[in-house]
Amino acid sequence: MQPSYVYEIHMPPDFDPKKNYPAIFTLHGKGSNEKNMLSLVEPLLHDFIIIAIRGDLRLGTGFQYYELKSLGNPIRELFDKAIQQLEDMIRYATDKYPIDPLRRYLLGFSQGAILSVTLALIMGEQIKGIVALNGYVPDFVKTEYPLQSIQNVSVFVSHGEYDSVFPIRIGKETAAYMQSRTPHVTFHTYPTDHGVSQENQSDFVNWLYEDAGLRQEGK
Repeated sequence: MQPSYVYEIHMPPDFDPKKNYPAIFTLHGKGSNEKNMLSLVEPLLHDFIIIAIRGDLRLGTGFQYYELKSLGNPIRELFDKAIQQLEDMIRYATDKYPIDPLRRYLLGFSQGAILSVTLALIMGEQIKGIVALNGYVPDFVKTEYPLQSIQNVSVFVSHGEYDSVFPIRIGKETAAYMQSRTPHVTFHTYPTDHGVSQENQSDFVNWLYEDAGLRQEGK
């Protein structure tokens, strides 16, 4: 099977082919690309396999995973296709690389965060945890998708208090919905617009190390 997406893979610098590693699949925002996510996960490169996935649809100088009818209203056919392709991509990468299937994480920003929470809800405990930065759960996912238990899935949700794309209310609603499905939710807000601050990055990096049972270098 060939994956539907272009991706970059980064192995730990002291990679041992006899070991399995925790993996983070990164999903970028609308109009961006996989390289923009790498700066966010740079502090994790030493201990995690990073798979940065590029959307397959062009948007200006960047990419997206699906198109919108309007803000917050995905074209359902394209959204469904993206979810299926990403699920296939996660399985493909797990078979191809020395990834620990019990420590697979999704980390997404904006459109990538929307996809991350959706994938967690339909893949359930096949995913260890997600980091959802400035996203939300589409209503049709809550009501029409075949949702799995995420009782043991770890969730980090963060949102900008001054987000001009998805207002802070949406971030709080996302956190509340995920809290209704798993007790393992961490929710933070930051005094930012639609972006990721250095404090936000530091918080999710620490969270990922702790959740994966790893010791961060220098700590």
